[in-house]
Amino acid sequence: MTFSQIIKKIESSNSRLFKEAVILEQMRNNNDIFFQGLNLAYNKLLTFGVKQIPISSEDGEGLIWLEFIKIANSLINRELTGHAARDEIVNLMSKSNKDEWNFFYRRILLKDMRCGVSEKTINNVANKNNFENYQIPVFACQLAQDVENHKKKLIGKKILEIKLDGVRAISILYPSGKVDIFSRNGKELHNFDHIKDILKESIKDKNIKAPTVLDGEIISDNFQNLMKQIHRKVTIQNSDASLYLFDILPFEDFEKGFYKVSYSRRSEELIEWYNSFIVDKKKIQIIDKKSVDLDNVDGKELFKQFNKDSIVKGYEGIMIKDPDSFYECKRSTTWLKSKPFIEISLKVIDFEEGTGRNTGRLGAIIAEGEDEGKFFKINIGSGFTDEQRLQYWGEKKDLIGQIVEVRADSISKGQDGSYWSLRFPRFKTFRGFEKNEKI
Repeated sequence: MTFSQIIKKIESSNSRLFKEAVILEQMRNNNDIFFQGLNLAYNKLLTFGVKQIPISSEDGEGLIWLEFIKIANSLINRELTGHAARDEIVNLMSKSNKDEWNFFYRRILLKDMRCGVSEKTINNVANKNNFENYQIPVFACQLAQDVENHKKKLIGKKILEIKLDGVRAISILYPSGKVDIFSRNGKELHNFDHIKDILKESIKDKNIKAPTVLDGEIISDNFQNLMKQIHRKVTIQNSDASLYLFDILPFEDFEKGFYKVSYSRRSEELIEWYNSFIVDKKKIQIIDKKSVDLDNVDGKELFKQFNKDSIVKGYEGIMIKDPDSFYECKRSTTWLKSKPFIEISLKVIDFEEGTGRNTGRLGAIIAEGEDEGKFFKINIGSGFTDEQRLQYWGEKKDLIGQIVEVRADSISKGQDGSYWSLRFPRFKTFRGFEKNEKI
């Protein structure tokens, strides 16, 4: 069975058990080359630096795997880029059987096998049937637990950081000069070439001995626009974005999922690395850190003030980290996140009817007003019970002008920049009995 026939067979059924059975059959057949191909496609840390791969329309004399893997490795190491990479890919396509190219080789280079299988599926089959050699590395980084579920951990010495409202960015810098940037889930981020260029320039001719991982957050002036750019199918550069760093570790340990160096020491290493390498300290910065001791009164007061200031300044919340903790590629209580909600009162100016199950009743309240010198205009579509949606829709004319109290995660700038908005606004209550009355 050819590679393309295997892929076609896998995608011929939506049944998970059927797909797993086909994969297991190939494991038992010791189809090493097939699983080498799947590793290239599903291992998110292996990137080819190419975005468009041509579709074959005719058969060639046949492509040898060793020839393909040689070019693939050259792409991974960025020994082939630009027009040279394009020409080599076209040459491979011209040699390959049409189906083998379109269903196997091309999909590897696209890093999308398009057959309803993930690395988790492959690894599950490998684990259950003792084929560990066919396991695919799973991308993971350190994630935080919610402090509300672990309040007993708020003791002793901690390092506090503001929690930025952006996109997690794992940047990997290689001695060859290659730079990859991934989201927390291993999605390669293509929208920030200016940040990549700064990192590339920073390590150019610096004799980096081993790959290095920088952990941080990419932020933009407008969170909504940043999210739109991230999820676009067509890559559009977001040149106003900046990278804020908070951690550093060797790539070798990142791959293993554990780095046995304390966070306080890693923070010092990050500052040392940053001062030695980074050439543009405006677009790439280090997140400020504050050390506190929650076992004494002064530390608790500093914690409260830091928390309060983060809300006032419009940050998403704060991070609370154990200074003695190691880097673990999983969700851990050594990192805690606190996302305090905020509440503001605004005037109801209009209503929107709901859709689907909310047709004929309240969908959202439209409210606006000023709070602490900022003018807000928002749609509030959550936080209502079914009874309230019916009641308020029937009373909507009488509720125009009423003061509504809104709870939200954070303050953000509106999409057109002329007003302020709230992130995840939800209805709490009406604040008065008469129009414009706040009690």
